[in-house]
Amino acid sequence: MELMPLPQIMVEPLVRAALLEDLGRAGDLTTDAVVPADAVATMAIATRQPGVIAGLDVAALAFRLIDPVFEIEVGHPDGSDVAAGAVVATVRGPARALLTAERTALNFLCHLSGIATATAGIVDAVRPHKAQIVCTRKTTPGLRMLQKYAVRAGGGANHRFGLNDAVLIKDNHIAIAGDIRTAIERARAGVGHMVRIEVEVDTLDQLEEVLAFGADAVLLDNMSLEDITLAVGMVAGRAITEASGRINVETAAAVAATGVDLISVGWITHSAPILDIGLDFNEGPSDRPRPA
Repeated sequence: MELMPLPQIMVEPLVRAALLEDLGRAGDLTTDAVVPADAVATMAIATRQPGVIAGLDVAALAFRLIDPVFEIEVGHPDGSDVAAGAVVATVRGPARALLTAERTALNFLCHLSGIATATAGIVDAVRPHKAQIVCTRKTTPGLRMLQKYAVRAGGGANHRFGLNDAVLIKDNHIAIAGDIRTAIERARAGVGHMVRIEVEVDTLDQLEEVLAFGADAVLLDNMSLEDITLAVGMVAGRAITEASGRINVETAAAVAATGVDLISVGWITHSAPILDIGLDFNEGPSDRPRPA
């Protein structure tokens, strides 16, 4: 599937807030004091380690919000596999703006590329099977849309974006409702026909109840491989099957081999390490004073 960029109107408030947090009440004291106002610089956005790129548009926006006069040449777009030392993009523009926006741009780019890289690793692990890797709502507050975009850049897919786009009946919902049947019936009565209903189960007995009353999807939470395999057989295509519960690169293939449709993984958004990316100054004749 083609990776569609996020609309700028969605991203700009996040980038603007991050820049304002960094600039504070006095702006970039160091750069404004050290770098001439008319200086122009060319810098390479380069990787320090291999991975998958995500967030170039976000990084570019950080530069342009400080000064719109920038030339950006992309060498490896979002979703690209890159080696260490790859020049992801070259940026040329006002030197002050480049240095002022540098950390904000790299914070977004390194973080989102880290998520894309982590996602790609677990996607590769399950490639021989039909299971699709999906993220969860375990995201950094305020960054959910960016983090879920990065999952797509890494070859994964998105679970629900929030509480408002699908029903997921979990153990506490069932406990308070009284039983699985009551929870499902109330959900069906309370939402429109376009809203899917998923129910989390911990045991095969619970799964049998869910199948008796009907659901669009079942979340097989922290089940053993044996029970997941039995659960997929019990469902027999009547609902989407999703496995979850501390699944990582080492265990994902075995879970996928059970025949589940989806494997949900929270750590790819909440705990993925960054991809180390830097901004390197290019000396040369192009680094001349900014035109008047």
